Amino acid sequence: MTSIVPSDDKRGGDRVVLGLLTSVETDAGRSQRRIAAELGIALGLVNAYLKRSIKKGLVKVGQAPARRYAYYLTPRGFAEKSRLTIEYLSSSFSLFRQAKEDYGKVFCRAHALGLERIVLAGRSDLCEVAILCAVDSPIAIVAIVDPDASSSRFIGLKVVRSYVDIDEPFDGVVVTELMRAKAVFDEAVGLCGVQKVLAPDLLGLHGSQEGVVE
Repeated sequence: MTSIVPSDDKRGGDRVVLGLLTSVETDAGRSQRRIAAELGIALGLVNAYLKRSIKKGLVKVGQAPARRYAYYLTPRGFAEKSRLTIEYLSSSFSLFRQAKEDYGKVFCRAHALGLERIVLAGRSDLCEVAILCAVDSPIAIVAIVDPDASSSRFIGLKVVRSYVDIDEPFDGVVVTELMRAKAVFDEAVGLCGVQKVLAPDLLGLHGSQEGVVE
């Protein structure tokens, strides 16, 4: 049987594995469905990556209450997570340069569409890059939405857990989440409509450029 795990996108695959191992380390009892939602990928893909990780000895399976399974990192899994983290950080400079260029374009698009008061969706490394780019644009950042936020401020901006917690009017949303980009994009589109949600090209979100004025 052919694996459904893509073999032609090693970088994307490594990112999923890193996210999967990080999620398992954080909460052994976390369901595959929740992991899929966090990573913004299909449930079947999470299952395939989990099986591969178990086969490689990175993850072991244990019994949990209510007939559920728990997943634990093995020593080999911890080592692989460290390797992938280092690899990810080593490419961060290239990511920063691309992200800076992409967010500059995104804010130009937003301005052309009349979207001047923007909410950033996700507090990842991309969020900081986007904030820096906004300084040199006519865009005003109203707030940052992050459901896992542990503080109410980030680089002087308000951080909220949900769009309903934003107490100021805003025109659109720019995606700044890295690991769960697709899920964050879809949520924003459901709330605001696709023409008011923009994302940088580096995230590869199909449909994110709809409504763009050149």
